[in-house]
Amino acid sequence: MYHEEREYRRWLDTDLVTFRVSVAESDLQISAERDLSEEAEQALLVVREELEAYVAEDPQFERTLAPHTPLPGAPPIAVEMAEAGRRCGVGPMAAVAGAVAEYVGRALLSGGTAGRAPTSQVIVENGGDIFLQTARPRVAAIYAGSSPLTGRVGIRLNRVNEQLGLCTSSGTVGPSLSLGRADAAIVLAHSATLADAAATALGNRIQTADDIERGLAFIKHIAGLLGAAVVVGESLGAWGEVELVRVEAG
Repeated sequence: MYHEEREYRRWLDTDLVTFRVSVAESDLQISAERDLSEEAEQALLVVREELEAYVAEDPQFERTLAPHTPLPGAPPIAVEMAEAGRRCGVGPMAAVAGAVAEYVGRALLSGGTAGRAPTSQVIVENGGDIFLQTARPRVAAIYAGSSPLTGRVGIRLNRVNEQLGLCTSSGTVGPSLSLGRADAAIVLAHSATLADAAATALGNRIQTADDIERGLAFIKHIAGLLGAAVVVGESLGAWGEVELVRVEAG
């Protein structure tokens, strides 16, 4: 999403310390047990350098909208993005925002080369794609552009002390490519990389509210997903571990 459109960031209500890290096009909002801005920026620089260097060797990786086999010796993030794209029937770059959030979040949880975790809880949001691990349930308000459900419905995340990805694709909000017209196609998984690719695949299948049931039926068959939701205007459908709750964001 455009930086100017990230009004949903004002909705954040958390007991953690929140800070922002930006490098080039990447603009992350991160919450952790303490300010880890320097560590997060370093992790973001590393992951961007790896991806940019790889794309220079394999330009098709960045351009294709179809599953793509990475070159031998590709960095782990490129391999994971390609695998997520293969599972979901989309190109590897459909997973890039979730993958970046996940890799930065993992780095903060692991403590990098220090050998100890500087935080046991982290929430990394990258343009509506979230990687998190927290010690208590959290609620994520749904942002679906002009839909009347925006900021009024949320997803309660009940799994604690587990790595999760909650990612959103939209055909009506922001510059990210979607072949559909969903106001929000949302996927929950243990991997933010997979959740991002799956959200794109789900959103691609939604043109009108009549497509919600068909889209959710498709997403159920992708291994590794925990749940999904779709918003089109006033219509909302959900599957799996997506507990919908009323919220008053904004």
